[in-house]
Amino acid sequence: MSMGVDSFVNWLRDTAGSLHENAAYLTELDSAIGDADHGANMDRGFQAVVGLLDETTFDSADDLLKKAGMTLVSKVGGASGPLYGTFFLRFGTALAGADLTPETLGKALHAGVEGVLARGKAELGDKTMYDAWAPALDAYDAAVADGADLGTALGAAAEAAAKGRDATIPLVARKGRASYLGDRSAGHQDPGATSTTLILESAARTLP
Repeated sequence: MSMGVDSFVNWLRDTAGSLHENAAYLTELDSAIGDADHGANMDRGFQAVVGLLDETTFDSADDLLKKAGMTLVSKVGGASGPLYGTFFLRFGTALAGADLTPETLGKALHAGVEGVLARGKAELGDKTMYDAWAPALDAYDAAVADGADLGTALGAAAEAAAKGRDATIPLVARKGRASYLGDRSAGHQDPGATSTTLILESAARTLP
């Protein structure tokens, strides 16, 4: 195993545990404005990733993350599979050959989120997972610019994601299944922004 692989294995395992613990909550959120399957889909996808981790030896962090992304694309239903799968594919590709530093991880996070945007076409305020990703990236970049270490920067990103998640509650959805509800989508927390926050909180716990 090369530098960084163990850290990313820990991140993916921790994320899978967090999503499993919160599966019912995510589905409850999705039942209000979606298809009531986000929790089950995310849990199934990340349990498949755990199976991959149990059965496979990885040569590098980018190899691990790209295979995890491909697993999510194939195992997670709805829009979340392609979006999160693309995130991890782009994230892993951006880390190829790089040492794990706050700067390189930031570039990889940006690459992953750019992949999400390319697939989902969402903008800030559309009531999607991007409403958590966008402030998280801004907070991460600001922390790194101030000289923060990896743990501090990821902690700042997770805190900003949580604020972005909470800020989706009053929004009217403009993308995805929730957009069909129009004004009735207001007053509900976006499940995608919620799962994004869980993933970033896990990163802050495990990657430093």
